[in-house]
Parts: sequence; C-alpha cells; structure tokens
Amino acid sequence: MTRSERGRIRVAVSTVILTMRRDRGATPRVALPLVRRTRDPFRGDWALPGGWLDEQESLEEAAARTLAETTGLAPSYLEQLYAFGAVRRSPSRVVSVVYWALLRADEVDAQSAAFEASGTAPDNVAWNDAESLPTLAFDHNRIVEYALWRLRNKAGYSRVAQGFLPPAFTLADLREAYETILGRRLDPANFRRQVEAAGNLIPTDEFRTGSHRPARLYRHNTDVALADRGPLSPEETRTP
Repeated sequence: MTRSERGRIRVAVSTVILTMRRDRGATPRVALPLVRRTRDPFRGDWALPGGWLDEQESLEEAAARTLAETTGLAPSYLEQLYAFGAVRRSPSRVVSVVYWALLRADEVDAQSAAFEASGTAPDNVAWNDAESLPTLAFDHNRIVEYALWRLRNKAGYSRVAQGFLPPAFTLADLREAYETILGRRLDPANFRRQVEAAGNLIPTDEFRTGSHRPARLYRHNTDVALADRGPLSPEETRTP
C-alpha cells in the first residue's frame, strides 16, 4: 500500500485581507474579515475566508475565488504568505496555502456595498480588530499573527503602508498608516525628515483644507520604485 492510498492529503487556500479602519474618529486600527463556519469541524467558530483548491485552478485563482465568494472583496494583487501544514492542524490531513493583501477602507466599503446589492452576500462575515481576535478555527490565530509580523517587517524595506492609502495623501496620513502598522506613535518631525531624505515622495500642487492649516498632498515617485526602502529605518520598525 502506498502512502497516498493510506490517507489523502487535501490542499486548501485561505486569505488574510487587512485594511485600516477608523470608527467615529477613534485611532485607526488594522482589521480583517472573518467568516463564521457553518459546518464541522469548528462549526460556529470564526475563521479566515478560504476553501478547497479545485483541480483546474491555480493557488492564486483559488484564493481570489474563495475570497470573492465569501466576502465580495477583490484586491488587485494577492501575495503568497506561507504554507501551513502541521499534522494536527485539522481533524483530517490538510495543507493550507495562505495569501494576503492590503485594501484601502474606501475599496472595502465600495466592494462590500456592491456585494450586498448583488443579493448573494452571506450573513456570516464580520470585520474584526486584528489585535483582539476571538479564538479562531484551526490554526488561524497563528496565521493572522504571522501576517501581522510580516506586515510590520515589510514597513522597514517597502512601501507597504501605501496599501492603506489613496494615490494622494498627506504626510500625516502616511505617518498614521505606519503608526497603525507598528502599534505605536512616531515623532512627526523626525518622520518628516526621514521621508524627505528617502526621496520617494513627490509633492503635488494640491492641498487638503479643513479646520487646521492646509496640508500638502503627496504621491509616491514610481521612478524610484526599485530602490525604495521605505521612509523608516529597520530599528524604528521594531516593536517592543
């Protein structure tokens, strides 16, 4: 008897979709959608959006399909996060390939509204604060922890915060995105100096007006994309 005959190993995909949400002027936080399971195992528990890999689709296609079916969300780019295959992570032998992506809050709102209007949206999806999750099905708490660790680490060498921001933004918007990712405050003056020294932002002629003095809007300089290491030093991206 061969190993494959003794027990079948199935492949699933899950997706961690992160966004920056703010409720009634409160401090923004990283949030993600969870799906309440309607069947065993872990019936009634919350889990990441996901499902089985079909024979005729790629891993990324499966991630995009299951995410759209459960949440109506469609990020423009999905990045493979990790493969989780501990022997006892599920009652049956399942290897889960996890993808992740960032979405702006306005993209989430627009895509969610269209999904609701379609009449096909399930009623078992809810957004949760990534830092205060309930006990999730399988090893999904560990998966989310790993995604947040990857997010914080990417802050030191990439434009990861751009995934939370519109094409044009103020320096305060950018700093707030990094503060939300890292979970701590950054000195505004020092942050501005590092952003200007990095040389990857282009000031526009537009300003945001409001109760305070007008704030200039910036956009990312795509001409330096390959050399861009982000505005923060690796030391500043480390969390206590």
